[in-house]
Amino acid sequence: MVKLMVKLVAVTACPTGIAHTYMAAESLMKAAAAKNVEIKVETRGSIGVENALTEKEIAEANAVIIAADMDVDEDRFKGKSVIKVGAAAAIKDADALIEEALSKKPTTTSYVETVEKLKSERSAKRSGPYKHLMTGVSFMIPFVVAGGLLIACSFIFGINAADKAGTMAATLMSVGQAAMGLMVPVLAGYIAYSIADRPGIAPGFIGGMLASTLGAGFLGGILAGFIAGYIALFLKNHLKLPKNLESLKPILIIPFIATLIVGLLMMYVIGHPVAMAMDALVAWLKGMSTANAILLGIVMGGMMAIDMGGPINKAAYTVGTALLASSVYGPMAAVMAAGMTPPLGLALATFIAKKKFTVEEREAGKVATVLGLSFITEGAIPFAAADPLRVIPSTMIGSAVAGGLSEAFGCLLRAPHGGLFVMLIPNAVTNVLQYLLAIVIGSAVTATLVIMLKKTKKVA
Repeated sequence: MVKLMVKLVAVTACPTGIAHTYMAAESLMKAAAAKNVEIKVETRGSIGVENALTEKEIAEANAVIIAADMDVDEDRFKGKSVIKVGAAAAIKDADALIEEALSKKPTTTSYVETVEKLKSERSAKRSGPYKHLMTGVSFMIPFVVAGGLLIACSFIFGINAADKAGTMAATLMSVGQAAMGLMVPVLAGYIAYSIADRPGIAPGFIGGMLASTLGAGFLGGILAGFIAGYIALFLKNHLKLPKNLESLKPILIIPFIATLIVGLLMMYVIGHPVAMAMDALVAWLKGMSTANAILLGIVMGGMMAIDMGGPINKAAYTVGTALLASSVYGPMAAVMAAGMTPPLGLALATFIAKKKFTVEEREAGKVATVLGLSFITEGAIPFAAADPLRVIPSTMIGSAVAGGLSEAFGCLLRAPHGGLFVMLIPNAVTNVLQYLLAIVIGSAVTATLVIMLKKTKKVA
């Protein structure tokens, strides 16, 4: 047998996920086999993802073919040569697609792509409930960011300008609140999707909408998502139907039964007790003393830096963003200040103490500056991966200082993302100068500790 050296990966998908998805996959596999080329095809059909591509398989592939008439997750293919066509094109001329893929050359990897790769590797290691929760959070974040920034933009016209109907401020506020209103349903829907794939989406979204309507907030959304997902998964694996009815299972039977069960549980068992717990939490946060607020800022600040985009970081960020919907703005300010500090502090260290960093690390520091200013904490990951025992404690302390100072200065943040750029929006940040000072001090603490702990490198 001839050893296959060239490797390709592909994804096929169509809106209904019944015929073209699998026909395209079969055509690609036949064309690849005829050319003695190894290929793995991930299908996204009505039952969900089958034959899923792993990070290792993607990394080893010479090129990627996406034959789809709907969006697929393309972020995992960064740094790879990608060919995008419709499913019909793969069915009609798979041979030409294979030839085109073989002619592609892989692209070089930049520092930003290195950060993305490390993030992807972390994501691949996630499993169980944490993986499902993080899937929901990752899909939720764009809605929160878009909504939060639009609400922040409404304050350009004055802190209370949105109260007057018909004004641009009121319009921006309405659109922003609509986006924020989708936060809990999206969180629940994609938790359920992560557990049960497409059959979990409908019951998850509907359970999340009920949680939002009942006032159960993000806690209710998380519960609704997990319940919907595991019910849908149980039905998917154990509900046996005649073969001619199997196609109805993912689009009719599972969504109906799972939604019925989740809806009844949310309305009669879960929703109201969780809503009471959320009200108590919000009341406690709004009534905190200054000392308690500072302590909260220190804790959430340290959490943002301990794993830089990992489960602890995401837990702090999720709490901060979720509280925006309840008009609690202090924790979000502390979270963003603390999240900006690790890459900024490390970038500052590479500039001040060049002899303690390699040439590559100094160059990385320049990119980390931009990532830090943009509130992308993951910009510090390569530094932490290379020297965790010195870098992580330094970033944790610096971020804890930034978070604590943000609360001590009484800083409030009405947008969930944007870094330095959101501070340019009038009234989006309360006490903006003190807020900048908190970030500068936290970054300086991180840089000082890193410089003290690191040894001088034997480089030019």
